[in-house]
Amino acid sequence: MDKATAGGLVAGVALLLLAIAIAPGSSFAAFIDIPSAAVVIGGAIAACFIAFPGAAMLLFPKVVMKVFFPKQQDMAPVISQIVEFAEIARRDGILALEAKTEEIQDPFILLGVQMAVDGTDVDLMEQILRTEMEAVAGRHKNGKSLMDTVGRYAPAFGMIGTLMGLIIMLGNMDDPEAIGPGMAVALITTLYGAIVSNLFFLPFADKLAYYSKQEFQIREVIVKGLIAIQEGDNPRVIEQKLNTFLPLDQRVGKDDQAA
Repeated sequence: MDKATAGGLVAGVALLLLAIAIAPGSSFAAFIDIPSAAVVIGGAIAACFIAFPGAAMLLFPKVVMKVFFPKQQDMAPVISQIVEFAEIARRDGILALEAKTEEIQDPFILLGVQMAVDGTDVDLMEQILRTEMEAVAGRHKNGKSLMDTVGRYAPAFGMIGTLMGLIIMLGNMDDPEAIGPGMAVALITTLYGAIVSNLFFLPFADKLAYYSKQEFQIREVIVKGLIAIQEGDNPRVIEQKLNTFLPLDQRVGKDDQAA
């Protein structure tokens, strides 16, 4: 689980609850209104069904789970693996990499290694790998767009709920005692919309964008590394090229270089 995401949500909710608890004259019951929650959450999701096809909406729970349980790779082990492949290809020939294909878990690396072993033209190999990267980036963009859309619509439906509440309240102006509570309930939907948008879905979208950027960088390393292997570059040169994607204190082989 992504501890930062979970921790941020817990901290955000806890701060809101603490503010309600210590505010003079406030009560938790005053901030609970089921119809308001239904207008904000139900309305935002309904709008998403209008904005996206049904197949995309079926992926909504999966996209949310990716925020909490991302499939992240560390770049340093990927670079180490690419350098290892380069050393094997340099020592035993590129066909020797075929014996390593059963050990490769990343489908993207496996695709590149198989094309290298098959003797695929370097330009064609790069084109295929980058096409795969674009396809993955497109799927990531769709997932982020779902979160952005909910985050954009939730405040709007909060305002719609507030207007509905005000209309109901104005219809009961003959009862002065009901005006105060009616105004409070009307404003709750705006509060719900702001919370749903700014504590949940817009941050979810930003987190998905961050993960996508990380994955794209790792795939860029893989493409550059595999192309360099196919072109017969020296393993140490490949290592130096790929290390530029890492901070100085995380670079592969830095201990050997220091020695």
